[in-house]
Amino acid sequence: MFKPKNLSPQQLSAFTALMLSVPISLGIWIIRPDWLITLISFVVIFLGSYLLIRVVLESFIYRKIKLIYKFIYQTKASKREETYYKYILPQKGIDEVREDVEKWAEQRSAEIELLKNNEAYRKEFLQNLAHEFKTPIFAIQGYVDTLLGGAMDSPEVSKRFLENTARNVDRMVNLVEDLDEISRLESGEQPLYKENFVIQDLIREIYETLSIKTSAKNIRCSIKKGCESPLIVFADQEKIRQVINNLLENAVKYGKQDGSIVASVYTTDEEHVLIEFSDDGIGIAEEHLPRIFERFYRTDRGRSRDKGGTGLGLAICKHIIEAHGQTMHVRSKLDVGTTIGFTLERRRE
Repeated sequence: MFKPKNLSPQQLSAFTALMLSVPISLGIWIIRPDWLITLISFVVIFLGSYLLIRVVLESFIYRKIKLIYKFIYQTKASKREETYYKYILPQKGIDEVREDVEKWAEQRSAEIELLKNNEAYRKEFLQNLAHEFKTPIFAIQGYVDTLLGGAMDSPEVSKRFLENTARNVDRMVNLVEDLDEISRLESGEQPLYKENFVIQDLIREIYETLSIKTSAKNIRCSIKKGCESPLIVFADQEKIRQVINNLLENAVKYGKQDGSIVASVYTTDEEHVLIEFSDDGIGIAEEHLPRIFERFYRTDRGRSRDKGGTGLGLAICKHIIEAHGQTMHVRSKLDVGTTIGFTLERRRE
């Protein structure tokens, strides 16, 4: 369907020149009914109008549009962009230019929204970081001040306070080490040493390592029936050990007495293996699920801090899995339990 508003500058010039030359030529023919003079008049008026209108459009309108495009890109035009401005842009209709500007505006709006979210995340992160450091520092300060104030005269009190101080120092050391590990993972400074290994064997090893903690709550750890057949993955075994160990410690920490933890291993396709760990613990509320992999994010700050840990475990897990080029996921429901898992690359010859 013919739409004048979608015409390029050349087409718009020609259309406008035609609209001018036809009635003027008809007027000339009415005054002097000579087809030759009328035809010559039509050609002259059409060409003159076309050239004049095109010059006006390109010199004034599209010059302004070029400035808009340069403002959009906010850089000195490269040779490629100059070619675009000279040959491609003048071929575009006004509506196409409008669409380009609207698309740019949407991108800018998305960038601004992302920056706002990042700024909010940065502020929250710094606030959480300060709080995580402040707690052990104030505790250490309190114990030291008490000892200096005369508590050292009592060997029993001194020992208890020094033990509490040592625990808070260990907490700070763990916090710094976790932050350092995340920084190295993000920057790519921590290399991965990938190898082929049986994922079920690694899971059983970690089950055995955590047996004291699981026995204390009488939690049964197992591999799901049908998933026992050995599956070989290609990954950094020690890093994956760290991931699984962290996930299982969380499952034990927030699991219920006489509960269970079940590991599932599936082949999703010819290139990937899915590993999941399911527990029947307290679960996670739906509104917290999108944020549990953020640094220091706690679903219940008071209770989580009492349980111990730095609040960086899941963030480290996510970074390790992403460093492998894979993804993590979580499903959970309050008072039902949590399933958390990740994918790994299958055996590489």
